[in-house]
Amino acid sequence: MPDATRERLLLLCPVPADLRAALSGRYDVTEDRADPPRLAVTTSMKGLDAATLDALPALRMVACQGVGLDRIDLPAARARGVAVSHTPDVLTEDVADFAIALMYAVVRRTGEADRFVRAGRWSRERMTPGTRLHGKTCGIVGMGRIGQAIARRAAGIGMVVAWNGPNPKPALPYAYEPDLRRLAEVSDVLILAMPGGPETTGMVDGAVLSALGSRGFLVNIARGSVVDEAALLQALETGGIAGAGLDVFATEPGLDPRFVALENVALAPHYASVTHETRQAMIARMLDDLDAFAKGRPFLNVAA
Repeated sequence: MPDATRERLLLLCPVPADLRAALSGRYDVTEDRADPPRLAVTTSMKGLDAATLDALPALRMVACQGVGLDRIDLPAARARGVAVSHTPDVLTEDVADFAIALMYAVVRRTGEADRFVRAGRWSRERMTPGTRLHGKTCGIVGMGRIGQAIARRAAGIGMVVAWNGPNPKPALPYAYEPDLRRLAEVSDVLILAMPGGPETTGMVDGAVLSALGSRGFLVNIARGSVVDEAALLQALETGGIAGAGLDVFATEPGLDPRFVALENVALAPHYASVTHETRQAMIARMLDDLDAFAKGRPFLNVAA
């Protein structure tokens, strides 16, 4: 039964149980859009479009779980006076950790080795060699908070770091390569950490993968949209690149089944930021931003 003493909050999409429980502790949580309240919650993967904004005229604040803003129509929210918060910073270190984990999974074949032992193959055969990471070049596409955290880790394990992005950052101690294909050519592992959106859609295409080459590996913890998946599948199936570690896909969770059949791919379910610590920090950030809006305190309103 609705609690008239608490403000109502609309869920625009399903959210994890821990977030729903935390929101329910403070708000009258609803999924009914017939009488929409002024507060709502979404996720980076669901986003918020102009049509939804038009259908919710009472909406004044949307809290987004996640750092990505590529599926949120910020100009439309701004035009309608709807504040939008999200959860940057809190997931940076865990996503960077996972990028390195995927790199080890596909380059040093840790996931494949686990399957090899579990299948009972060790008693009758030996795995073929993996590839050394120490001394190799890690190319990073996107040198924001997450890209820089990945770079620190890659350098810490003895890799040479180079990177690509829209603008050089002279203060960083890593080589800047303005041409993505050239970065792919000199990289042993190419890690994608750029934002999603129209500017980066299909950025890693067949030409970039060809430049990465038959001994190169791709790791994607950015968005599935930044890679031409048809070109990636062809490269993986034909040996155009050595392998890939993928946490994101063009269609989630219904990824192309051809990925599942490939032994040279480490697959993850958009899991890079999912740790107990990040979950707690994200929820705390969302609750604090909602409270700040209600009490007129400042918060990071990305639609302002």
